[in-house]
Amino acid sequence: MKEKGILTVVSGFSGSGKGTLMKELLARYPDRYALSISATTRMPRQGEADGREYFFVSRDEFEKMIAKGELIEYAKYVENYYGTPRGYVEKMLDEGRDVILEIEIQGALNVKKLFPDTLLLFVTPPNAGELKKRLVGRGTESMEVIESRMNRACEEAQGMECYDYLIINDRLDECVEKMHDIIRGEHLRSSRNREFIEEIRKDLERLKGEE
Repeated sequence: MKEKGILTVVSGFSGSGKGTLMKELLARYPDRYALSISATTRMPRQGEADGREYFFVSRDEFEKMIAKGELIEYAKYVENYYGTPRGYVEKMLDEGRDVILEIEIQGALNVKKLFPDTLLLFVTPPNAGELKKRLVGRGTESMEVIESRMNRACEEAQGMECYDYLIINDRLDECVEKMHDIIRGEHLRSSRNREFIEEIRKDLERLKGEE
C-alpha cells in the first residue's frame, strides 16, 4: 500500500527563520518533501520561472480557478492575487510527497477547515528579544517596519495554540531534524492509517475463520 503524503502548513512570526528552515529541510530530504508553489497574477520578476517560483496566470485565469474551486486558499495583496492550486498539491500528495505550504495564520486555519488532516506547525524563536534581534540583524528594514512586524507578532501570538506543534527555532540543525521527525511521526497516527487498520482487521477475521 503506497503511503500518501501529508499536507503540512507552516506559519510563524516574520523573523522566526521559517523560510530558512524549510529550505534546509527540502535540501536534506529532496525526495521526501515538496514545497507548494503558489499561483499569482503578478508579473514575473527577473530570474523567476513559471512553475518554479510561482505559477504565473492572468487575473481572468485566476478568477476562473476561484470559481471552479481549484484553489486550496487564496488572498489578494496590493492588487494581485496569490493562491495555492489544489491540483498541484493533490498530485504531490498522491505521489507520496509531504507537501509544505507556508502561509499566515488565517489562511492556515482556513486550510485546516477544508482539509482536517492538515498538519499545522508554528515556528517561533525562543523569546521575543531574539525575534527583535533577528529583525534588526537583517539590516534591510527601518525601525518603523520592525516595530510594525513586532506588533503583528503580538497579534499572531494569539493564535499559536490553534497549531498542532510549536517549533522553537533556536539551533537550525536541530530544528530541521525536529520538524522532519514530527512529520514522519505523523504518518504513524492511527487516524491516518484507517485503510491499514481495516485490512488487518479483515485478515485477522479471515485467519480466525480458518482455524
